[in-house]
Amino acid sequence: MKLHFDPNQQFQHDAINSIVEIFEGQPLSQADFSFSISSESYLLQEGGVGNRLIIGKEQILENVQSVQDKNELPVSDKLDGMHFSIEMETGTGKTYVYLRTIYELNKKYGFKKFVIVVPSIAIREGVLKNLEITFEHFQNLYDKTPVNFNVYDSKRVSNLRNFAINNNIQILVINIDSFAKDENIINKPNDKLTGKRPIEFIQATGPIVIVDEPQNMETEIRKKAIENLNPLCTLRYSATHTNRYNMVYSLDPVEAYDLGLVKQIEVDSIVTENDFNEAFLCLKKVTATKTRTSAKIKIDVNNPDGVKRKSVTAKVGDDLYDLSNKREIYKNGYIINGIDISENLIEFSNGETVFVGDTFGGLSDEIMKVQIRKTVEEHFLKERKLKSNGIKVLSLFFIDRVANYRDYDSACNPVKGKFAKWFEEIYKEISSKTAYKDLIPFDAEEVHNGYFSADKKGKWKDTKGNTQADDDTFKLIMKNKEQLLNADEPLRFIFSHSALREGWDNPNVFQICTLNETQSELKKRQEIGRGLRLSVNQEGIRIQDTNINRLTVVANESYEDFAKQLQSEIEEDCGVSFKGRIKNRRERTTVKYRKGFELDEKFKDIWDKIKYQTTYRVEYNTSELIKKSAKAVNQMPDIRKAVIKTTKTALEFDDTGIVMDIKASYATSLDGAFRIPDMLFYIQERTELTRSTILEILRKSERIGEVLINPQLFLDNTVIAIKDVLMELMIEGIKYEKIGSKEYEMRLFDDYEIHVNELTFKINKKDKTIYSNLVPLDSNVEYEFARECESRDDIEFYFKLPFWFKIKTPIGNYNPDWALIKKNEKTVYFVAETKSAGQELKTSEKRKIKCGYAHFNEFEDVKYRQVATVGDLH
Repeated sequence: MKLHFDPNQQFQHDAINSIVEIFEGQPLSQADFSFSISSESYLLQEGGVGNRLIIGKEQILENVQSVQDKNELPVSDKLDGMHFSIEMETGTGKTYVYLRTIYELNKKYGFKKFVIVVPSIAIREGVLKNLEITFEHFQNLYDKTPVNFNVYDSKRVSNLRNFAINNNIQILVINIDSFAKDENIINKPNDKLTGKRPIEFIQATGPIVIVDEPQNMETEIRKKAIENLNPLCTLRYSATHTNRYNMVYSLDPVEAYDLGLVKQIEVDSIVTENDFNEAFLCLKKVTATKTRTSAKIKIDVNNPDGVKRKSVTAKVGDDLYDLSNKREIYKNGYIINGIDISENLIEFSNGETVFVGDTFGGLSDEIMKVQIRKTVEEHFLKERKLKSNGIKVLSLFFIDRVANYRDYDSACNPVKGKFAKWFEEIYKEISSKTAYKDLIPFDAEEVHNGYFSADKKGKWKDTKGNTQADDDTFKLIMKNKEQLLNADEPLRFIFSHSALREGWDNPNVFQICTLNETQSELKKRQEIGRGLRLSVNQEGIRIQDTNINRLTVVANESYEDFAKQLQSEIEEDCGVSFKGRIKNRRERTTVKYRKGFELDEKFKDIWDKIKYQTTYRVEYNTSELIKKSAKAVNQMPDIRKAVIKTTKTALEFDDTGIVMDIKASYATSLDGAFRIPDMLFYIQERTELTRSTILEILRKSERIGEVLINPQLFLDNTVIAIKDVLMELMIEGIKYEKIGSKEYEMRLFDDYEIHVNELTFKINKKDKTIYSNLVPLDSNVEYEFARECESRDDIEFYFKLPFWFKIKTPIGNYNPDWALIKKNEKTVYFVAETKSAGQELKTSEKRKIKCGYAHFNEFEDVKYRQVATVGDLH
């Protein structure tokens, strides 16, 4: 197969021209010059050809400003050095663009010396591969302009002499780590080069330096190293810039998505539900200050509304039993004996050692099995759909431990790890289904393989992507790019290390699945970036159909969390803010109180009647509580087993951010035997009822046997049912009384700020209220109510009760809406709660309104009403 490239993509032309136009006015005939390098030691002369800039910085600044204005980017008021930034989303052809920019700069201005600086082996191999596969394409476009490209090799430094003296376009690809330190070979005098430092041959040419992924080269050492190349200028290309020096072109993720330049994204979300029956623990990080060490741990914590998975901070001596609000599952052996910062671990009193990123308890193996199954199922679906289009489908699995895919026995013979075994079992099962039979004419053992670094004995090992051991790995996966796309090549499922980040991708990756036992440090944009590129068919022609170009990410987290993090990364990395999502702090206005309103007789008249604070007591009948609670427990939802839930969601970009469109969902029940906690103690702690009352409720409910199905779910649902009945009985029997002469304090009436786009009513008749400009509102029904209050003659005075005017209730504080004076035959003082006519109220709202009636029942001459309009007050 031979990949084809479209030379007529407008967005790529725009990116190329944005750089070419920076040098407008530079004469073609004077862009190179001859030079000599003299060595003080040997007094020898060596000639060469370099880049020469004729136009001045003032002209370049004018050109930059013109380009920025045309591209609707912030205009630079001065040159931020000779550094120019180009932002292009992953998968849109960033490398193609800067390679073609080289040809254009040579064609228009005669520049010949270019250095491409990369931050890693993976990106270096990716650039080299692109130079190879685009060579013929560019030769046809640019009349076979002579070009030489090489990768810097510290064992062949004499090649740099050729870079300096050759009169053709010279492209040198070099890793930043090869020249960032003084001890690098390139920076030391070399006898093979007549005592010169090899880097001098680069410096003398005044090269145009192209920095690929510059966000990885922002340390002072690396920035100084790039400056030491003596560049004519640096062109910085990335999807995720840290510093946007003189930004001249931007194609952010939202634009790329809208223009159909990358694949659409789907998330297959795989999470557990009701899985709180084992001791779950995930160590997020360990930290140290001068005085103590601490650990951030995610555990299951008892809450009033059930068990929730939360992060807590712990120190040596802390007991997870206490931190979890006394979850019995952590009762024995979960005291932290030690926190080791150097080894990134904590040790428990039961002898367990947990490393940062490790998770135990929960259903990690079961979830990862489902992830593999969903990836294989999705692969077969797409293979079946796309085979007639000549498109081969690839799936990529990121893993963090090589041993999970390939391990070694005592005799150093390779054996399959659990992922390989699970994969082959699942592949055999799915491929044997009638719908998929013979769709992929290869056995399970042939269709998957791993790409990992090896030690000197050839054994695969875990690495971080930046070592010498990674070199051969990246070469292998890069150089097999076209072979991987060939339908006759059996390999379809690729397992590789999560260190494989920037630099590697393949246009026909349609599924990405991250199988991490440790906490993944992979950013969402890096994760999807390996599969965003538009797919190609067997002729190497790129496919533009959005119905075909859909990347499915199989994630072990909720799709809401995935989308939220992806949106956050886009906003942080690219400076993109979704319209309407981020409010401008400056766009605020102040709600002001009318000067002297507290002396207004009408205000004083109603305020003196409602200003007193109250307390409450409750009464209920225990027999009635047992009877109603037993019935509520009996009627609570069925207790179900813990499940692994899969939800497929399409991600879309709109003005509000990343939105989700659910396409399908599935659930798989899980069997297990669980330890039953002390049921009476658990319920008693959360309801404060006696053990005998709880036992009677459970006995009469006739549901107690279901605790064996899912103990935690049964207990949580039982607590909710009992507390709901208890709350209803308490509110039915609630009695309020004033707390002596305790009042709401007048000093709390103070001006405050709100956003301008929040709902308000503009005041015309200031003498009827306490405000001077606006009434702050919470709903449209309140707007109509305020408008009526101002316009009706029978309303003498009204105001919105401030947020601090709160009535205590058994279910939290309650803030009524309005206080007003209505006068017809007689004056009536009202406190009103506004709700739309026919509005279905939440149970908590109904109960708070009941408390409102009980509270104001203790106030003479004050009527409390729930209303939709002023006309409902009577």
